[in-house]
Amino acid sequence: MSCGEPHETDCSEVLDHLYEFLDHEMPDGDCAKFEVHFDECSPCLEKYGLEKAVKKLVKRCCGHDDVPTDLRSKVMGRIELIRSGQAVPEREITTETNAPSSAPSNAPSSAQE
Repeated sequence: MSCGEPHETDCSEVLDHLYEFLDHEMPDGDCAKFEVHFDECSPCLEKYGLEKAVKKLVKRCCGHDDVPTDLRSKVMGRIELIRSGQAVPEREITTETNAPSSAPSNAPSSAQE
């Protein structure tokens, strides 16, 4: 997305890092660049406002649920793997509560034969 106007900070960069800005996870200098961009760019400001509202709604609706300690540990571990550039194994993505199937998923079932 771009508004078609030239900016010091490109719209795509702002949108790619919008959640870092919303979560206050970026250096102050970058935050200042984003704030200048929002002052200049109505489409990005609108997107920022929408994402901020969604984040506020999620916090209001889900912010009181306690997260199980093991789930939090797994999620934080995956975040660290991703940040370090390591691939997350496909097996780890599935939940442990799912029972393994008796046949591989690509094998035809008896109803299809």
